Amino acid sequence: MIASELISYDIPPLKLTDTGSKALDWMEEFKTNVLSVVKDGDYVGLISESNLLDSDDIDGVIESFEVNFTKPFVHENQHLFEVITTMVDNDIDILPVVNSANKYLGVITNKTVVGSLSKVVSVSNAGSIITLEVNVKDYSLSEIARMVESDDAKVLASFITSHHDSTKLEVTLKINKTEISGILQTFERFNYVVLASYNESEYHQNLQNKYDEFMRFLNT
Repeated sequence: MIASELISYDIPPLKLTDTGSKALDWMEEFKTNVLSVVKDGDYVGLISESNLLDSDDIDGVIESFEVNFTKPFVHENQHLFEVITTMVDNDIDILPVVNSANKYLGVITNKTVVGSLSKVVSVSNAGSIITLEVNVKDYSLSEIARMVESDDAKVLASFITSHHDSTKLEVTLKINKTEISGILQTFERFNYVVLASYNESEYHQNLQNKYDEFMRFLNT
């Protein structure tokens, strides 16, 4: 999933000829503290609520403000994970997308990111979760997948957690099967350490509830 597939057109960009008061009104309307600014279709940067409130003349045009625009952005072909990294690093809730000529294409919102990430990690798919502990030098996703598939199941998603100064990895698997006792026995037979396992009935409902609560929070 790439940036161009995540663009939202609900939040329009400001022009340098727009006023600061208009920008504040839009920030309130769209529930964000930053907005994109463009000039002749080119991406200029982000202007923040604090930039506007520091102005001596809020009714003046943005072009007249003494603002050092921050310029976080992603190119249209960058991956979802790069989008998330850029948003987190810059602590922003919208992220501009540009093409190779620096032409502004639109923004990606945190709501869109969360929704897209839920699809990538298979939140809505039935199944179970298994977390394994493996030595770094022994890690092989293909081998782990073969063990899962030997019980007529599939790995829908996998995540690796590493710890500083540790030779161990935590490998979390989303499996498309609710009955996983056979898979757990296979892992144990091959000396894998199973740190945790969650059946769909208890885990998926809890995860879905938390996801729904977070989405409601973003909509307030």
